[in-house]
Amino acid sequence: MEKFNKKLFLLFFILAGILLSNSIPRSEYPRPEMVREEWLNLNGWWDFAFDFSNTGEEKGFPQGKGFDRKILVPFAPESELSGVGFLDFVNAVWYRRIISIPEKWKGKRILLHFEAVDYKTTVWINGKRVGEHEGGYTPFSFDVTEFLKPSENFLIVKAFDDLRKGLQPCGKQSSRLDSYSCFYSRTTGIWQTVWLEPVNDFYIEKYKVYPEVENGEVSIFVYMNTAPEDGELCLNATFNGKRKFYSWKKAKKVTLFNIKIKDPKLWSIHQPDLYDMEISYSRGNRTIDRITGYFGLRKIEVRGNKIYFNGKPLFLRMVLDQGFYPDGIYTAPSDEALKKDIEISKDLGFDGARLHQKVFERRFLYWADKLGYIVWGEFADWGLDFSKPESYMIFTKQWGEAIERDFNHPSIIGWCPLNEQWGNPFPGVVENIFKFTKLLDSTRLIIDSSGGFHHVSPDVFDSHNYEQNPEKFKNGFEGLLQSPPKVFIWGGEERNAPYEGQPFFVSEYGGIWWNPNQKDEKAWGYGERPKSEEEFIDRYKKLTEALLLNPAIAGFCYTQLYDIEQEVNGLYTFDRKPKFNSEIFRKINQQKAAIED
Repeated sequence: MEKFNKKLFLLFFILAGILLSNSIPRSEYPRPEMVREEWLNLNGWWDFAFDFSNTGEEKGFPQGKGFDRKILVPFAPESELSGVGFLDFVNAVWYRRIISIPEKWKGKRILLHFEAVDYKTTVWINGKRVGEHEGGYTPFSFDVTEFLKPSENFLIVKAFDDLRKGLQPCGKQSSRLDSYSCFYSRTTGIWQTVWLEPVNDFYIEKYKVYPEVENGEVSIFVYMNTAPEDGELCLNATFNGKRKFYSWKKAKKVTLFNIKIKDPKLWSIHQPDLYDMEISYSRGNRTIDRITGYFGLRKIEVRGNKIYFNGKPLFLRMVLDQGFYPDGIYTAPSDEALKKDIEISKDLGFDGARLHQKVFERRFLYWADKLGYIVWGEFADWGLDFSKPESYMIFTKQWGEAIERDFNHPSIIGWCPLNEQWGNPFPGVVENIFKFTKLLDSTRLIIDSSGGFHHVSPDVFDSHNYEQNPEKFKNGFEGLLQSPPKVFIWGGEERNAPYEGQPFFVSEYGGIWWNPNQKDEKAWGYGERPKSEEEFIDRYKKLTEALLLNPAIAGFCYTQLYDIEQEVNGLYTFDRKPKFNSEIFRKINQQKAAIED
């Protein structure tokens, strides 16, 4: 009880401080790979209302009626940091706030950005419907210029959320009232930054980077929002402040810059070199739009049963990261918290992570790029019933948005759209999702379904194995050394695509239960809990070395980096306190792998 009271007091102190100081939570720029100087963060205290019967439109919510409480955006109402902390189901939630457009933006077009809202979002300004978006993990925007008044404007947002119908990707969010097993607290409504941005009639919409490591070239496609009648695009690339490329071209809807870099610096785990760039659109001597960004030169590929990174064999030393926080649930309490998760992982000797059953926010990927941390990009496919044909359309739209958003991050080495899809009740779903992913991005490694049955032959063949007996665990992979090799498949071999000699990745293992100071009856981990720290470390060492020292295994992913609610198999606690001396794990994990010879 004493610890609980201290926690409440700390939360009250944080929320009161924000309210009194009028400071903005999560105030950092939300789109670091493409920055404009002018923007306005809309995070902070909003008016808020529950809509349990989903009748808010009939009750006049779009006109600003019915709001009876406050919420701290961008934290979901289930979270403590939101100031609400409501953990039960709710069909819909509503948000209201007044927005005023800066005088200096007069004559500009105004874009309203939502980084992520779970799940179906509808927006009104001054009582007029602006538009809607479906999907809980990807950003979306509206041009709201025509809806705005010169003075104050009422912004109304509705988020509908029902993850129990099988038509909504929700990842590890619990479909029961409470969290249980490997399912955790839900997230409803706004859970990432909301912001405004001024642009002109013609502006840079996005860019896509295709590095070619062998010859030091980079192809950059720059996309305008619409085809300009005239004007020029200029691209300036620098490294450590020194210009490496400068060129201008007549602006088109899509303009290609082919960059040749002398003595290119490659992005890698231990040397994450990045090139800065500025792209501007001008007419005559007048700059119409300017954005800054960055890119990295690196190559990931498969040769036989090995993964090569920038031409050298790479053993994947990875950890499972599910992106949950005790006070913010899906939302990190600060930008520093995102960075810290990468730092503690690297300190444990992991080179990267599976970003599991969630599309992580852009700021996490920014820090991965900056710190040299490789990741598998995944989607929150759990909750979507693939026996229903419409699920395929729901999934591909949202998964495509995620790939499009994150395409330029050098830290992402592979895509894994599905997790543990054991069956295939609607034929062709997994196969077509794999092909769809390949069409969107052929530059990265792709796994069709991690840990479940492989319905196609993926770039990397993976499996999950939570056997806790080190000897049995090791023996499970001895078949890889036979001729022809025999792979371990969790759940049996029926309906599984044949192994064709590609890299074999143990993408989940371990999960060792360790919570000696916790008395929660719901707490769990895999296997029998070790009786001492020494026993835990011995088991971890033997399980991990069984993979590192097998010359036919290309990587591992340990479950997991930190505890989450009742699942207490992390190397850190849920509030990011170390359970052990990190140096112990660093020494184990960073041993040279047999396949790296």
